Amino acid sequence: MKLTVTSRQDKKAKDLRKEGLIPGIVYGKHLATPLTVACKKNDLIKKYKEAGYSTPLMLSGDGIDQLVLIQDIQLDPVTDILIHIDFLAVNKDEKVTTEIPVKMIGESVVEKLGEGKIQLLKDFIEVEAFPQDLPHDITIDISVIKNINDVIVVGDLKFSDKVEVLDDPEQAIVTVLIMNEEVEEAPVAAVEATPAAGTAAPAAGTTPAAPAKDDKKEQKK
Repeated sequence: MKLTVTSRQDKKAKDLRKEGLIPGIVYGKHLATPLTVACKKNDLIKKYKEAGYSTPLMLSGDGIDQLVLIQDIQLDPVTDILIHIDFLAVNKDEKVTTEIPVKMIGESVVEKLGEGKIQLLKDFIEVEAFPQDLPHDITIDISVIKNINDVIVVGDLKFSDKVEVLDDPEQAIVTVLIMNEEVEEAPVAAVEATPAAGTAAPAAGTTPAAPAKDDKKEQKK
C-alpha cells in the first residue's frame, strides 16, 4: 500500500494545512535522523482507514522511499480534525512489535435472551512479526458464547504461525456481564421497620430489645 508524500522543506504546519496537507514525521531506530513529511489530507485519511495501525505503508516521493506503520494521529481537541501524523519506519527484514485491533462479529445467545451483555475487555492484542505478515485485525465471533460462564481468552484467538502473540494466553478478552434484576431494598427495610398490626411501637426515648440469639441466626440466614 503506497502513500505519496513530500518533504516539508521547513514549511510551517499551519501553512501546510491551509494547502490541504497534513504535516508528519517519520522516525525509527534505523533512521539517522527523523524525516519531516507532508501528504494530502484526503489521501492520508483513505489510507488510514485501509491500513489502520498494523498494515505497513510505503511512503514515496521527494526522494523518500520508506516502509512505515502509522504510529499516532493527532486531532484538534476542539474540532477533531486531523492535524498531524507520526510514522514508525520499519524494515521488511526486521520483526516489529505492535498492537492488532480486536473486532467482534456475530451475536451471542445470552444477549438474545437478555441474560447478559458481552464485554470486550481488551481492544488490542500485542504481537511480533515481520511488517508484511502483520494482520490488519483479529476478529472474534461472539456467537460461540452460549451461556453466562463462557469466556474467550487470548489463547483462543487464531493467528498465522508467522505471528507471535506476546500477551498472556490465559488473559480474558471477552466475558459476559450478568444482567441481575434490581432489588429494591429500601421498601423492604421500611416494611421491617414498621410495627406489625396489634404491636405497640417502642416508646419515645427507649431502645428496642435486642433479638434473641436464635433470632440472630435466622437473620444471618
